[in-house]
Formats: sequence, structure tokens, C-alpha cells
Amino acid sequence: MEQTKERELAWLRTIAGELATTTITRLEDTLPWYSEMPPGRRSAIGLVAQSGISSFIQWYEDPATTPWIASDVFSAAPRELLRSISLQETLQLIRVVVTVVEDRVAPRSEPLREAVLHYSRDVAFAAADVYARAAEARGLWDARLEALVVDSILTGESDDELPSRIAALGWNGGGEAAVLVGTSDRAVDVDQIRRTARHAGADVLIGLQGNRLVLVLGRMQLDTKDPQAATVEPLPFIDIANRLGAHFASGPLVLGPTVDNLVEASRSARAALAGIAVARSWRGATRPVAADDLLPERALAGDGLARRSLIEQIYEPLTEQSAELLETIWCYVDNGRSLEATARELFVHPNTVRYRLKKVGEVIGWNPTGAREALIVQAALIVGSIAQNGRRAKGAPRK
Repeated sequence: MEQTKERELAWLRTIAGELATTTITRLEDTLPWYSEMPPGRRSAIGLVAQSGISSFIQWYEDPATTPWIASDVFSAAPRELLRSISLQETLQLIRVVVTVVEDRVAPRSEPLREAVLHYSRDVAFAAADVYARAAEARGLWDARLEALVVDSILTGESDDELPSRIAALGWNGGGEAAVLVGTSDRAVDVDQIRRTARHAGADVLIGLQGNRLVLVLGRMQLDTKDPQAATVEPLPFIDIANRLGAHFASGPLVLGPTVDNLVEASRSARAALAGIAVARSWRGATRPVAADDLLPERALAGDGLARRSLIEQIYEPLTEQSAELLETIWCYVDNGRSLEATARELFVHPNTVRYRLKKVGEVIGWNPTGAREALIVQAALIVGSIAQNGRRAKGAPRK
């Protein structure tokens, strides 16, 4: 028996080169992806195949070496080879090698053929283990990189490397972005969050800081070759946030304003963080609520971004229109939103006041006749007049 095995081992060593050459030829004939690879990658795959044959001979001599011999097959491959071929393609490679070896040794010995099949199973499991470890390492790296990107967006300390870090995460969002902030418990199902966002047509970056859950949303890039995709109207971010609300714990949920791209998402993040700090002060706040709907509360809390937004979105557009509109809205809020009292103070008909208020709504995008929106407008008037008087005081000559 020992003599028979020694003869088979000697024979296997003599045909090892022949088997390797035949394997390369078979790879070129049967696997299209192999032929399309650059020469360096094909050479690395050839080394893997040759290593597999040599390792089989060693394993056949001493099957106890299985734990390390099978894994050693892939040690000849450079690290980038794992990124070049998938697990499915690796298993196709193993199948070709096994077929070549089996075809050559089967006529000589049935035990030798069974040994080939047994060893191929071990190598297949080793391949799966290699890819699983690589995927696990990549997953941990991606999680750290994602946390770094979200932290950069929240702090506004982005640098020139931010776009490349975003690209490294496989970000599929394009164009507009917004930040959603709320609270969550420790058991956050990030896979389910990504699935929900994807079904809503958005990509998402996820950051968990203590009990605060931050989602950076971006519109998923559509397939431009698909005519149906071009006709699909993207969901507003507030609707996407509403679908994602179930993944947050109870409590306020604030959506920052929409920005042009992910690199500018820090502005949306600052607004959302400022909004989450004051959201409970508005009893009628929806869930989710837009950060811009909390402008009065944010301004009172000292948020400079909210004050600038009130001035730029409401006060300045009104002052640029006409003194008549500005005077009318001032009188309206000062008179408790009474049309009749405003008309008496301005010596005009109430219908004239209605017309002017409608014009105000068209200019600023907020309806000043609504209770909540009137508060936003009044806050903008106060903040704007303070800023204007402050500028005048600074420009006044000293006596």
C-alpha cells in the first residue's frame, strides 16, 4: 500500500508542470473573464492554480496538513487579486483546476480521483473563508470611514479629502442632499435603514453618536439609459424622512434644509442639530419637522444660521420690494393679525390689506395669515430690524 502511494506521488510530481500548463489553457478556453484580464492578473491566477496543484500533492502525501495547505493555496495571490475576481469566479477557477487534475488522474487510480474531489472541497471552503475575512475587514473599514465622513459633515471641518472618502464608500447619491437627525436606541438596524432609503430613491450615510442618530441623505443616481427612470419624480426629502421615521426612537426628528451636494451637507447638518435642540419648544411640531420651520425657536436660542436665514429669506426680500409691503406686514403682526385694525391704522380698506398680505406670501414663500407662519415672519422682522439698526449704529460717525 505504501509503495503504491509512493509511486503515485512520484508520478504526480512528474506531471505537475503538465497539469499547470493544461490548466492555463483550459482557463483561456472556458472562462471569458480570465482572457479579458491584464497580463499581471492572469499571471497571478496562474500562480494560484499552480500552487493548488502543488499543495494537492503535499496534501495527498500527508492529509493532516489540510488546515494550512488549503489556505496556503491563496497566499501566492497578491492582495489586489481579491478585489479583481469575485468569489464566484474563484470557485470557477477551482472547478477548472479540479477538472483538469481529475481527468488526468482518474484513469490511473480511483482512490487518487476521490482524493482530488476531497481536497477540492477543502480548497473551496478555504476560498470562502478568505473572501469572508476580506469582506469582514472591508466592512469594519467602511464603518470607520463612514463614521469619519459623517463626523466631518456634522462639524463642518471637511477638507479636500472628503470627496475621495465619500467615493471610497461607494456613495450612490447624486446632486441634492439633506441631513436627518433624531434619537435612537443602541440596537440600530443599519441594513434595514439602507434598504428603506434605497426603496425611497435615496442613498444614506449613517452616524450614531451616543443616542443621537444622524442620517445624511442623497438622491440615488438613476440609470440614464432607462427611459422609465427618467420619468420618475424623486420624492421630496421630507417624504423620505417620514419613511425613515420608524427607525428612530420616540422624540423630535428634524430634517435640515436641502443643499446642492453632499460636500455642502454641513450646512444642512448645522440647521438640523440646532433644530433638534429646540424642537420640543414648539408643541405643534410635526414628526419629522423641517429645521426651517423652527427658525424662531432657533434664533431665540442663539443660532446665528437661523438669524441669517430669517433675514435672507424674509426680511431682505420684503425690504427690496416696497416700503408699503413692509409697513403692512409690520402693522398686521403688531395689531394681533387683525385685518380691520391694520386697515384702520393704514387708512385703507381691509381688502387692500388682504391683497398686500397675499403679495407678501408670494414674495417670501410663507403665508403671514397663518398663526405659525406669522410667528416666523414676525421673528424675521425683529431680527432683521435689529441687524439693520446695528449696522447703522456701527456706521454712525462719532461725536
